[in-house]
Parts: sequence; C-alpha cells; structure tokens
Amino acid sequence: MATVNTHEAKTHLSRLLKRVAAGEEIIIARAGQPVARIVPWSEEGRARELGFVREGLRIAEDFDAPLPAAVLRSFFGGESA
Repeated sequence: MATVNTHEAKTHLSRLLKRVAAGEEIIIARAGQPVARIVPWSEEGRARELGFVREGLRIAEDFDAPLPAAVLRSFFGGESA
C-alpha cells in the first residue's frame, strides 16, 4: 500500500487512479498523517440476509406506550410533552 502526499495526489491523480484500477490501494496523507484511502471500486456488496434474527426478536406488548415522565424530561430538558 503506497502513501502519497496531497500535492502528489493532485499532480498525479490520473496515474494513481490507474494503479488503483489495477488493484492497488493508495493512502493520501497531509503532513505525514493519513487522511484518505483510495481503493478499487467494487459493484459487489455483501448480500443482506433478511429475517436472520426472527427467532431471537421479541416485541413487548406495550412497545408503543407513552414514555415515563422522567424519560420525557431527559429528552426535552426538563419539559414534558
């Protein structure tokens, strides 16, 4: 993984993008401190599995009941709605 400073990144962006397209990761640093990482683009996302917690999920009967006054005060800074 190569590290380049911001000036070099601005000056040679096209070259850096070719390297990234070839699979390399590039770190851009300001004053020697990493601030960004350029990685190859990927259309692949992790597929989400729907319903994976169905058995472990329980919704209380009173889930939509009004909140206690003390909780409301903490939200509204001493005022209750």
